[in-house]
Amino acid sequence: MILGIGNDIIDIRRIERAIERWGDRFLDRIFTEVERAKSDRRKMRAASYAKRFAAKEACSKALGTGFRRGVYWRDLGVVNLPSGRPTMHLTGGASLILQELTPDGFEPRVDVSITDDGPLAQAVVIISAVPRRDLP
Repeated sequence: MILGIGNDIIDIRRIERAIERWGDRFLDRIFTEVERAKSDRRKMRAASYAKRFAAKEACSKALGTGFRRGVYWRDLGVVNLPSGRPTMHLTGGASLILQELTPDGFEPRVDVSITDDGPLAQAVVIISAVPRRDLP
C-alpha cells in the first residue's frame, strides 16, 4: 500500500551557485558522507548533487512533513542498493516519522527515481508498506 508520494524539480544551476558561494558549508549541511563521495566522483558534479537535493525534497513531501517535525536534510540520504537501484536511507526524525507511517506487520519500502536534463534535475519518491517477510 502506498503511504506517500513526493516529487521535486530543481534548476541545477541553483545548486552550482550554492556550491560556488558556500562550498563545504553548504555540502556538509545538506548531504551525507555517502552522497558527497558519490557526487564528488561524478563528471557532472552539480547535476549529481541537484538530483540528490531533489530526492531529499521529494522524500520529505512523501513523509508528509517537509523539513519539519524533526526531519533534517541529512536525515534523508540517497543510497544505491547492490543492484544499483536508488533508494533512501532515513535516520533521525525522518526514520521516526517513517516508523509512525508504517502499519504493524508491514515494512517500509522507499522507491526513488532521479533524473536530470540540464538545466533541470527531478526526483520522484514513493513510500509504500509491504508485508514483513519474517512473519509466518
